[in-house]
Amino acid sequence: MLSAAIVGLGNWGQKIVAAVNGGSPLLRVDCAVVREARDDLCAFARSHDISLATDLQQVLNDQTIDAVIITTPHSLHVQQIIAAAAAGKHVFCEKPLALTREDAMRALDACGKAGRILAVGHDKRYWPSMIALREIASNRALGNILHLEGHTSNENASRFAGWRNDPLETPGGGMTGAGVHMLDALISIAGPVESLRAQLISQTECSAPRDSVSALLRFTNGISGTLATVRSTPFYWRAHVFGDAGSAEALGQTCLVVRKAGAALERRKFEPVDTLRAEMDAFAQAISGQARPTPSSGEIVATVHAFEAMLDSIALKRTVRLH
Repeated sequence: MLSAAIVGLGNWGQKIVAAVNGGSPLLRVDCAVVREARDDLCAFARSHDISLATDLQQVLNDQTIDAVIITTPHSLHVQQIIAAAAAGKHVFCEKPLALTREDAMRALDACGKAGRILAVGHDKRYWPSMIALREIASNRALGNILHLEGHTSNENASRFAGWRNDPLETPGGGMTGAGVHMLDALISIAGPVESLRAQLISQTECSAPRDSVSALLRFTNGISGTLATVRSTPFYWRAHVFGDAGSAEALGQTCLVVRKAGAALERRKFEPVDTLRAEMDAFAQAISGQARPTPSSGEIVATVHAFEAMLDSIALKRTVRLH
């Protein structure tokens, strides 16, 4: 079994530890790096039989640690990835990997030169509905794909404070926290984005952020798309693929709706899965050579590049070309 250290033990970091140490046959989190060994973090560590450290370098020097899981603020990701790769550790980093394409390339190059795996946390890829949607889109069951629509919202603005609501750490409103998941999902189906036009509309009368982001997308293969996210409304997910022979939409984790001309509407239901454990097991399988990292390096760069272009489009109030 592979041994991992997690860097950052906030809400999401604790969920990952619980998922992995709750039953993964391939990977175990043995240590957590925190800024301060607070009483609540010490109690959590004891309950999951992990040690605490306040110095990342201490963990990187530990030869018994095979991999590092990064759940820190986004601005720290790249420097921590580079340090981990230099120490010979495989890296799993929560999304977004970076806020610019240049930084994403630096992280990938560091891991590539060290011969280490770099995986990025997009747990929605492991939803049964999204696996089925990618399959039906790729096997031409919908004919020629013409258009994609994606909407994801997550009621995070009022539940999290600190860096998650800091515009310097999470630019682009809800795109950084929730929207980038959908951006990755659309790219996993249609490939890289060629150009886009995005807008951010913020409501400023409340203490918690209330904003919406929407964008028009053109993919390099000529497929069109739209994307929207709102970070102050209850959780919602819809990824919809339109082809000239039908359409299919993933609604949440467990539902896929298929529509074809002349046929009755088909509603497929799936059993829910622990996607955090699934993506961490996939990371372990990539380390052992049993699977390829997900997303691929090309998809990682394409998503960060499109994310950066969305920020540019919001700031410049115009269409931005990526390719």
